[in-house]
Amino acid sequence: MSITSADICHAADQLNGFVGFNTKTGKHIVRFSEDSFGMDVAEESITPACEFVWREQDEQVMNLSRVRLQILLEQNVNDRLNVSEPLLAYMRRQELPEIAAQRRLKTVEETPAN
Repeated sequence: MSITSADICHAADQLNGFVGFNTKTGKHIVRFSEDSFGMDVAEESITPACEFVWREQDEQVMNLSRVRLQILLEQNVNDRLNVSEPLLAYMRRQELPEIAAQRRLKTVEETPAN
């Protein structure tokens, strides 16, 4: 079975959890509730994981960032994050350019509850 760019983008949209930047440690951390971050994570840095992996290229195009995906993979909670094979294949294929797609950022209110 071949994996398409659409499969990879769909897998990115299915990621669970929230990512926040911990100012004390200087690292991004993952939690599965917005309320579980603590005081060392600024509320404005908390982003759904399915949006964290996208980096704005310009006003209409976003890139699926391998650097941001790697941050999630380093958390070692792939099952809870819902990291699936299309994303793992994307990470293995470093020789290919990052996927660029026309999309808009989803707000927390638009993100389905976990």
